[in-house]
Formats: sequence, structure tokens, C-alpha cells
Amino acid sequence: MIALDALVRLCPPPAGPLPAVDWAQAERVLGTALPADYKQLVDTYGDGVFDETIWLLAPDSAYSECDLHAQTAERDEILADLWEFEAKPAALSEVGARVLPWAFEEGTGAFLYWLARPGQHPDEWTVLYNEGRGPLWEHHGTGCSALLLAVLTGTVETAYFGHFYEVLKPTDHRFATADQTLGAASRR
Repeated sequence: MIALDALVRLCPPPAGPLPAVDWAQAERVLGTALPADYKQLVDTYGDGVFDETIWLLAPDSAYSECDLHAQTAERDEILADLWEFEAKPAALSEVGARVLPWAFEEGTGAFLYWLARPGQHPDEWTVLYNEGRGPLWEHHGTGCSALLLAVLTGTVETAYFGHFYEVLKPTDHRFATADQTLGAASRR
């Protein structure tokens, strides 16, 4: 994966072995296969946060806020309630289309989702960014690793993440594991 290789060079992953993910079980629980770039991203980094801004979800995280399964269930419930009084994004007008969260933005309520369309292979899923505290959604025609790389390098075309470049202006990129950031006190 070209995007993941570039991401690893830009933002080194944690040292040492990560807990192995049972991807077959994770996909059974979700009821869908997952994109290969996401699996490789999680196998490389685990759950945690890039540049204190973008939190990567992982199956079976010890922290509910970082657990792919817990966040999928929570987001499904929240969005179902929301769409009772707010229109769904146009990308979800296709029957059977759905979103699945894979990351969230620190402190904003914003989530990054895959746009999963019927009959589409997970490796073809693209990304939707939802601002979280408002009705705006932004579509990115790429997978999760490529979008993450574009955000960290400042090359993504977005109405969001502007504060990331203007305020943080990261030159050295850092990934911190959920354990390093949240500590044992936050474990489920």
C-alpha cells in the first residue's frame, strides 16, 4: 500500500508488537468485510491518535471510544435518530448505502466514515467526513489511509481540518497509542 508506506515514513508507528486483530471475527461482528488498507493501518498502528487530532478506531480496543464495534453501534443509533428530523447526505440516497465509522476528530464530534454502497467491494469504499455538530458532510473519493496521509501532509482538499494546519502546524508527526494517551484508568 503506497499511502500506508508514505504514512509510516511521515509518522512512525509505535515500537513493539501490537495486539493481533482477529479480522475474520471483527468482520463477522460488523456483518461486512473491511477495506484492506484499514486492516493494514490498524495492524501497523493499533488504536490511538495521529498528531493529537485524528483518533483511529480498532476492533476490540480496550477503550470504548476507540473500539470500532462500539463506535459503529453508537454512531448507527445516533445517526438513525438524527435522520428522523434531518436529511441524510445525498451519498446515502442509494438504497442499501450506509456509513461505518473508522476515525474521529479530537474534541469536535466529527467522524470519518466509509461510504459503503451495495455491491461495492470494501477496497472501493470512499470516505465521508461529518462535522459532528452540524448537518454538513464532505465526500472524499479515496480510502482511509490515503485520506489520513493527505490530512497530515496538508494536501487534502477540505473545508475542515483547516485549524489543523493553521493552529497546530505540525512539522513532526506523532502517533500515540490509546494506552499512552488514555491510560489504564479509561479502560472499559
